[in-house]
Amino acid sequence: MFKTLCFIRSILWLIWTAAIIIPLALLLVLSAPFSGWRWLYRIANWWGLSAVYGMKWICGVHWRTTGAEHLPTDGRKAIVLSKHQSTWETLAYLALSPRPLCYVYKKELHWIPFFGWAIGSMKMIYIDRSQRNAAFKKVVEQGQRVMKENRWVIMFPEGTRIARGKTGTYKTGGTRLACETGAEVIPIAVSSAKCWPKGSFIKYPGIVDISIGSPIASAGHTPDSLMQKVQSHIESEMHRLDAKSYSASL
Repeated sequence: MFKTLCFIRSILWLIWTAAIIIPLALLLVLSAPFSGWRWLYRIANWWGLSAVYGMKWICGVHWRTTGAEHLPTDGRKAIVLSKHQSTWETLAYLALSPRPLCYVYKKELHWIPFFGWAIGSMKMIYIDRSQRNAAFKKVVEQGQRVMKENRWVIMFPEGTRIARGKTGTYKTGGTRLACETGAEVIPIAVSSAKCWPKGSFIKYPGIVDISIGSPIASAGHTPDSLMQKVQSHIESEMHRLDAKSYSASL
């Protein structure tokens, strides 16, 4: 009975978010040729707010943030590197971040109707993996531009959604960018799979914990050594936030 109720609520959330996101996605696409990133980001912020608050009201998915005091408030360059367990955090960070974000994402997302069309219109940074070294050079150039605009770059270092209680391979793209630009790295652990498991359509009521770590300076680090610090912090926090799932996976 509980799972059936969660399934029905998840369908209602899908209807809600489609009713909001489809018009906003079309607005993004139509506005992009004539608008700067600030207006486009404002639309994306509405998108994120409607999605996560809709999930809160309809599905009972709440959130709790710790460590917000660690976020820089003085305009310093920063790259956010976050655990990635579900689409929830992709939407929630757009809604909750105190500073405009610029996602680094794979170009293949452009093929997803509405969502992909919208993200492709938002003047963010996409990676064309067929270009290899040239692709990263483009990321560095665009990352420098974005940070001059007082935006934070955000990446998911494991590259894809990771199942609850599991650890993926942490790739050094984000720390390479930090070392190239002199930016600090902000590690974030997030336990969204407790409410929205990987591969599941159903959203379960509960609390998603977002734990923001202290910024880590890139100076004096190699991309590998910096990523080791990021991974160590994120994974230790994940074990604290969701100890039950990690002990079950041993």
